[in-house]
Amino acid sequence: MQKNVLWRTFSTADQVAEAASEQILKTAEEAIAERGRFKLVLAGGTTPEKAYRLLAKAETDWSKWHIYYGDERCLPSDHPDRNSRMAAKAWLAQVPIPVAQIFTIPAELGPEAGALQYRQAVADALPFDLVLLGMGEDGHTASLFPGHVHNRDELTHAVYNSPKPPPERVSISAKALSDTRRLIFLVTGKSKQEPVRQWQGGADLPVAAIEPGCPVEIYIDSDALPG
Repeated sequence: MQKNVLWRTFSTADQVAEAASEQILKTAEEAIAERGRFKLVLAGGTTPEKAYRLLAKAETDWSKWHIYYGDERCLPSDHPDRNSRMAAKAWLAQVPIPVAQIFTIPAELGPEAGALQYRQAVADALPFDLVLLGMGEDGHTASLFPGHVHNRDELTHAVYNSPKPPPERVSISAKALSDTRRLIFLVTGKSKQEPVRQWQGGADLPVAAIEPGCPVEIYIDSDALPG
């Protein structure tokens, strides 16, 4: 594990989500004051969804927010299992972020076409202001899975043979996810204890491939902490 890591421990996943939503709003305020806009990469998962529900109730200058997705499943655009549908339902459909500033991954086109089309949006956005990531039970993050080999110089990847369904996905690359001013992992639940232990021990996991110039901030609940 890289040296520049900040661990923030919370009792529950709800507290992780609350702290994350507060930090997102604070980072947005700073980015808008300094650069006139806020570029945020969203993660999928239950704890991010809790944070998004809290953001839906917040007051901020939504007109300056630009939303991106770390990864997406290759499913129809209105499929309930897509990260974009979850974020829209929990948050984005309830706030006045301009539609043109919500950069949904066109994963319904398939892995290759979806990755190719999203590549320009990512290139135009870099560096991001804040990247949110989760971690799976196998140490994956976004749709970057153990054992999968990608071109390290790409900004987006076509993903096949995902160990979790559906097998085809589109993911922002480790290189692009690392190109951010702030990065926060949200890690919750007992099933994460083993991958956290491996991560701390320097294992070659996808989460370890995210190496930004800024500190890696890990918001973790007590259930996910190795005993």
